[in-house]
Amino acid sequence: MARRLPPLNALRAFEAAARHLSFTRAAEELNVTQAAISHQVKGLEERLGVVLFRRLNRSLLLTDAGQSYLPEVRDAFDRIAEATWRITAHDSAGVLTVSVLPSFAAKWLVQRLGRFREAHPDIDVHVAPSDDLVDFARENVDLAIRYGQGEWPGLRADRLMTEELFPVCSPNLLQGPHPLSAPADLRHHTLLHDDLRIDWRMWLMAAGVDGVDSRRGPGFTDSSMVIQAAVEGQGVALGRSALAAADLAAGRLVKLFDISLPAAVAYYVVCPEATAGRPKIVAFREWVIAEAVGGPARGNPAGGGD
Repeated sequence: MARRLPPLNALRAFEAAARHLSFTRAAEELNVTQAAISHQVKGLEERLGVVLFRRLNRSLLLTDAGQSYLPEVRDAFDRIAEATWRITAHDSAGVLTVSVLPSFAAKWLVQRLGRFREAHPDIDVHVAPSDDLVDFARENVDLAIRYGQGEWPGLRADRLMTEELFPVCSPNLLQGPHPLSAPADLRHHTLLHDDLRIDWRMWLMAAGVDGVDSRRGPGFTDSSMVIQAAVEGQGVALGRSALAAADLAAGRLVKLFDISLPAAVAYYVVCPEATAGRPKIVAFREWVIAEAVGGPARGNPAGGGD
């Protein structure tokens, strides 16, 4: 059986007026006119078929029906308020699952999560590294950090950062019979690749370098592995500014030459439009974007902000 409920606005007007015993003060509390409160109460009385107030010259009194009705209405509002607080408090705390590329998680995100924990101790971030695009409808994921053009139908996408690509290597490779003092010196060194071997070809073209086979050298399916191989002195990597930043800052890598290639795509913080306003998601989105923008101020020599 369908519930026969009076309009919520009429109940709010009655409860406020009964609490203050004044239409004027009820109107001030609800930010409406006194006439609106009077109209709402009159409509409620007509719907219920009872008189709730005795209207005197300069005062307002509850009738027996009004006195009987008020505790129940007030209790209902209190329960709604408590339930609302519980659900919003839950949505502001607890586990937040973030899907992210393994390379970005390892080389950029994880080292910063301590600062998020300090700012939001009630939110426990669960990092779910994956190369696949998350299906928000099927997977228990709150938001994702994706690498692409920023166009995913039905999803909100906030740009996190763009990147630059430039050669990096271990400081040890600057010594020896073939020091890396000019781009042409790369012909004497091993090139390290991720899945996009085309990046080296594009960089060598931009640098005007001939005689270097951009296809040679070992490859890795994960960009963080390319960076780690460079740290170990296995060759020269075409580093991505966001992923190489920590190793550059620590001196484990050095940036070669003064030629950078802008990446064609960017990192985005992505979530369904329907959940974009949830407190936990808002907190993480605002924090991670602020981290990206503040990268250079936190010792990120490669930048990484827009």
